[in-house]
Amino acid sequence: MRKILLYVLGVLVLMLAGWISYLLVNREDQKRPTPPKQIKTVFVDTVRLSSVPVRVKSNGNLIAKERVSLFAEVQGVLRTSARPFKAGQPFRKGEVLLRIDASEYRASVQSAKSNLFNLITSTLPDLRLDYPEIYPKWQAYLNSFDITSTTPPLPEMTTEKERYFINGRNIVTTYYNVKNLEQRLNKYILRAPYNGVLTQAQVTEGTLVRPGQSLGEFINPSVYELEVAVSKSYSDFLKLGKKVALTTLEGNREYQGTVSRINAAVNQQSQTVSVFIDVSDPSLKEGMYLEATIEGKEEEDAIEIPRKLITEQGELFILKDSILDVIPVNPIYFTDQTAILKGIPEGTIYLSRSVPGAYPGMLVKVYGAETPSETAQAKQIQ
Repeated sequence: MRKILLYVLGVLVLMLAGWISYLLVNREDQKRPTPPKQIKTVFVDTVRLSSVPVRVKSNGNLIAKERVSLFAEVQGVLRTSARPFKAGQPFRKGEVLLRIDASEYRASVQSAKSNLFNLITSTLPDLRLDYPEIYPKWQAYLNSFDITSTTPPLPEMTTEKERYFINGRNIVTTYYNVKNLEQRLNKYILRAPYNGVLTQAQVTEGTLVRPGQSLGEFINPSVYELEVAVSKSYSDFLKLGKKVALTTLEGNREYQGTVSRINAAVNQQSQTVSVFIDVSDPSLKEGMYLEATIEGKEEEDAIEIPRKLITEQGELFILKDSILDVIPVNPIYFTDQTAILKGIPEGTIYLSRSVPGAYPGMLVKVYGAETPSETAQAKQIQ
């Protein structure tokens, strides 16, 4: 019985092994499923040639067109005046900006005037005897002479004898020495050259001022000037009196400026030309950062596209029957965001947005414009 069971069990094992072998031999190889080919969706636009204005953009900081750096030419102690000498203080034209103590120097000027008066006085008796015809005018000059006032001009000398006589008495030399002292005395008082504001004050009342010392800065806040650098290739667009649009860094304020000056020299390092733009507005302050947009000439048969669409090789992706291709482009002007191109045929379809990994010959579909033929072609590729 045991042999029979072993025999039957062996036959069953052999049959099972044969059946498994049969299944293994006759089984069809299962093919790995091919993943569906992904077709990227792109955004396109059509070339429509037109007249595109070239806008030259540049930026800079405002500076006052009328500004004066105040320096001391004399020495003395700074005295108080009608208005405090402090930054932000406005002054009207002719008002005293600051006053330096000149009591000692004024005394020396008075002494020099007195010497001139005495010199002319001592000359009058000789004039009355030798030149009675010119005596009256010198007597009248002496009568009008006031030591506390500005020294009046000397009488006009009409003859050579009079000129020799007066010069021989050293009157002319003494007179001009006095006038020189008077001119220097005027430098102890600084007056406002125009209506403006004191922007810097480096001294205060009681400070000892020395010759050559910087005192502050005074500006006229009614007119400002913006210096911008423009590439020399676009300098032909600029003309004196041309209107320029100015905007703040935030873009929330706009101003209207006028080209006032154009530098004739080109910066050798940057190859740019300095352009000066006048602008006036009560809200402007010195040092403000503004961006200038200068309208240049208009380029015919051109288009303006985002500059990021141009590849590093200077090519632009176009679309031909759902296949990407590239064409070389000729940019004639770049801004910080766009580029102006010429030489592209009218009606050319180009990518309006960059596609990562794009290459010539790549199959794509246009957003919102998939056709049945494109769907069938995609299934065939799959």
